[in-house]
Amino acid sequence: MERAAKQESIASLKEVFKTSGVVVVAHYAGLTVAQMSVLRKQARAAGASVKVAKNRLAKIALEGTDVASISALLKGPTVLAYSHDPIAAPKVFADFAKANEKFAILGGAMGKTALNPEGVKALAALPSLDELRAKIVGLIQAPATKIARVVSAPAGKLARVVQAYASKSAA
Repeated sequence: MERAAKQESIASLKEVFKTSGVVVVAHYAGLTVAQMSVLRKQARAAGASVKVAKNRLAKIALEGTDVASISALLKGPTVLAYSHDPIAAPKVFADFAKANEKFAILGGAMGKTALNPEGVKALAALPSLDELRAKIVGLIQAPATKIARVVSAPAGKLARVVQAYASKSAA
């Protein structure tokens, strides 16, 4: 790589590290190009991005960022996954690691918090941000429907009592 290309790569990586909610690091030695393509497609579908970068350039880009704790993980053939949603990248890597034994999660970082492989898998087990939002909306709407049911129940009971008296007097 030329010096200008290296500087550009470092600048783009630095921007990624500053703006991402989570960054996950894994070893990909032994994977085929087709398997890496599948990983990239899965990541794109989940709202995450996958990048293979030179470790030396990535370490330079990590300096001064919140996720600088992952620089120790950058040894050997590593791949980075990052996303704004703190669940997307760990979920993609954890699912891919289950299907491919040659793919090993090394760890990651969420903000200033360093994550070990178990921490990444624990994040992957959490529901996504959209699922959490749906649950919150459901919880907020549930009391309103219960109140509507409680308010309408006495009127329904009163209507049934009047109907019972009407049918009794008709008989």
